Amino acid sequence: MPYLQILPLMAILLFFLLAPVVVIGIVSFWDYSEFDLIPDFVWTNYEELFESSVTWSIYLSTLKFTAITWVCTTVIGFTVAYFLAFHVRSLKWQIVLFLVCTIPFWTSNIIRMIAWIPVLGRHGIVNDGLIGLGVINEPLEWLLYSDFAVILAFVHLYTLFMVVPIFNSMMRIDRSVIEAAYDAGASSWRTLWHVIIPLC
Repeated sequence: MPYLQILPLMAILLFFLLAPVVVIGIVSFWDYSEFDLIPDFVWTNYEELFESSVTWSIYLSTLKFTAITWVCTTVIGFTVAYFLAFHVRSLKWQIVLFLVCTIPFWTSNIIRMIAWIPVLGRHGIVNDGLIGLGVINEPLEWLLYSDFAVILAFVHLYTLFMVVPIFNSMMRIDRSVIEAAYDAGASSWRTLWHVIIPLC
């Protein structure tokens, strides 16, 4: 009976996920001309892909963006989760502040990414503010359409996905363990490093 119950889901996954992947795998070995795909079995596509310097530079930049985004979201997510779990005592305020963190996710990803243009653009809030304060004489070009902007967009996009699991882990930590660490003479930093982080 349990197998019968999961059959509809399995059928959907097979049809919409596995079948397209198999088709892509088969077609990847076909030959091609300027306007046509030719059913065949050749390694040309993979040779062209992996012998291209563009492929490797894209892979390296992807890994770079992934690593930097992971570090930034981990630091921000851990800090926010720590504040919510250990410094906000009221459950009501924890819920309210957690909902405030989720407000940006009520809009689509595209709108959230486009929203950075009036902030970081040549005549955006940041450039106009810095020019108004006399910090710079002309707009900073690297704020938008740069590696910095890509990383900022990714961090903005994925930080909540880091906050939620860390916050859930912190809320499950037995507070008596933390109290025992303080009673044993541990400082706040040692308690954080030796108790809270391992338990998270």
